[in-house]
Amino acid sequence: MDAEVGVGDISNPKKQKKHKGKHDKPKPWDEDPNIDRWKVEKFDPSWNEGGMLEVSSFSTLFPQYREKYLQEVWPMVKTALKEFGVACELNLVEGSMTVSTTRQTKDPYIIVKARDLIKLLSRSVPAPQAIKILNDDMQCDIIKIGSLIRNKERFVKRRERLLGPNLSTLKAIEILTGCYILVQGNTVAAMGSFKGLKQVRRVVEDCIKNVLHPVYHIKILLMKRELAKNPALANENWDRFLPKFKKKNVQQKKVKTKEKKPYTPFPPPQPPSQMDLQLESGEYFLSEKKKSERKWKEKMEKQAEKTAEKKKKREAAFVPPKENNATNEAGSSNANENSEVAAMAKSLKRKAKEFRNNQADRDVRAESYLANADQARPKKKKLLSKSD
Repeated sequence: MDAEVGVGDISNPKKQKKHKGKHDKPKPWDEDPNIDRWKVEKFDPSWNEGGMLEVSSFSTLFPQYREKYLQEVWPMVKTALKEFGVACELNLVEGSMTVSTTRQTKDPYIIVKARDLIKLLSRSVPAPQAIKILNDDMQCDIIKIGSLIRNKERFVKRRERLLGPNLSTLKAIEILTGCYILVQGNTVAAMGSFKGLKQVRRVVEDCIKNVLHPVYHIKILLMKRELAKNPALANENWDRFLPKFKKKNVQQKKVKTKEKKPYTPFPPPQPPSQMDLQLESGEYFLSEKKKSERKWKEKMEKQAEKTAEKKKKREAAFVPPKENNATNEAGSSNANENSEVAAMAKSLKRKAKEFRNNQADRDVRAESYLANADQARPKKKKLLSKSD
């Protein structure tokens, strides 16, 4: 019996799952196809009628250049937060913004959204755009790029690369990811869905770290958007369709290094001074008159050399150019060609004459030839008779 039971267990393909804890049991809504677990439902105040038991607050500092703008838009921010039961305060003395819950606050997560709101306002995001963060389907991410690279010049270049000419690259990334992006100082503020924020962070970090250019990321995102339209490829891996970009090693200029001379403990010999040179040439012992005469002679010699060079240059313009050998060769070649043509014409005339003579011989008739023969014979007989 035990053996039969064992065989039955092996043959049964669908085994019941074992649950370890008493709470780890199948729920009636686990396999319900009508439930969308990724959908973010809007908060209903009836879910938390009692409100918050404790006061939660967050504060953040803002730069001085944002003070005037925040004073202008603060009433708008205050009314937006009042709808959710959140109090806010702008402290111009300390340069800070504070948000806190009140008795009217029902949503426990709205204080985190309010914290993100004041963070975005302090990072130069416009107030109408920053207020959108209070919606449930909108999230934000602040990417710190200042610490990713040390060299300031490279950092500025790569940040400009992220923006592109006339902000075209940044606009393309915003359209493809569906996020709002603001590059300000050492941070990049982004607002959108979780999926879009993940893509934006990858693009920004790869650009600043010089891993991949933003243009290549844009090409990949375009391909993914086209592949998403095909329902047949929804559950397949897209790596075989996506382009793969390899980094090319650009040849850098080699730094010229000077060859090191062999080390010697002795210093190089001291170059001779002007007085030593005069002593060697004997000029030192000459009088001032003779020195001036020598200088004058040297000057006149140099002047004569220069005048001779200038005269040669002037006379070079009047020298006739040499006759070109090509013209002589062309004349001789033409004479040869004329002689060849004359010889060819002479030979053709001779051949034509021969041809005419041959044609006349062919036209001779046999009758005429025989008649001439008959007339010639009697004459020959007469001669014979006379001799007899």
